Amino acid sequence: MNAIVSDKTLSPSGAQEPAEREVLLRVDNVSLSFGGVKAITDISFDIQKGEIRAIIGPNGAGKTSMLNVINGFYHPQEGTITWQGQVRRKMKPYEAASQGIARTFQNVALFKGMTTLDNIMSGRTLKMHKNFFWQLLWRGPAEREEIEHRRKVEDIIDFLEIQAIRKTPVGRLPYGLQKRVELGRALAMEPDLLLLDEPMAGMNLEEKEDMSRFIIDVNQEFGTTIALIEHDMGVVMDLSDRVVVLDYGKKIADGPPEEVQASQAVIDAYLGVSH
Repeated sequence: MNAIVSDKTLSPSGAQEPAEREVLLRVDNVSLSFGGVKAITDISFDIQKGEIRAIIGPNGAGKTSMLNVINGFYHPQEGTITWQGQVRRKMKPYEAASQGIARTFQNVALFKGMTTLDNIMSGRTLKMHKNFFWQLLWRGPAEREEIEHRRKVEDIIDFLEIQAIRKTPVGRLPYGLQKRVELGRALAMEPDLLLLDEPMAGMNLEEKEDMSRFIIDVNQEFGTTIALIEHDMGVVMDLSDRVVVLDYGKKIADGPPEEVQASQAVIDAYLGVSH
């Protein structure tokens, strides 16, 4: 049974407060080491269904390592990851993807010689079920299946407002548009949880505003739960429902943006106070 947390209760007057929220993913006492180097030490937090959950911290804090643990790229030496009520043990990235966890990367990971349409279409691979024989012939069931998947991809292209570059090889696109295409490929997987690793890195102000709008729309219109790593504190505070802060592989704060922003430990970490 999935864990439930209650973020609201009845007020003294008896007025109803917002409903309970399901815990989609829980990280319990996770530690990860590479040889003698500790990347993550005894970290616990959860991600609630429907929220935008930020993971922040200075460079080298263990943020990307944490995402790599969540989507199965790394396996922690200690602790557990519970996904939709099930404890996961040594899950592979493709298994995480098949169970509803999609991912974008800090450095764009696209097929540069392929078009925008084909890159996003590659995100539908796990949704295709016809066997190789039918796909090779591209007749009957395989043809109908691909047409349906292409329709969904075209919807994503319209949503992200990239119709003009649908046939352009992504290697020719500016960096900001490549990041948008990568978001589209992740959305094509129809994930329950979308992991975004620095989705606005290297963008100018206008591109950040566009990406922020798309992230909010993905969360609100698609109902997708989002966990993101981002260094732009203004973006984090505007987008996030809750924020967890890492420093030197340890959790130093966790809560609503306004509380985290006021934490002295967080201020010290970002100002570079000696440890």
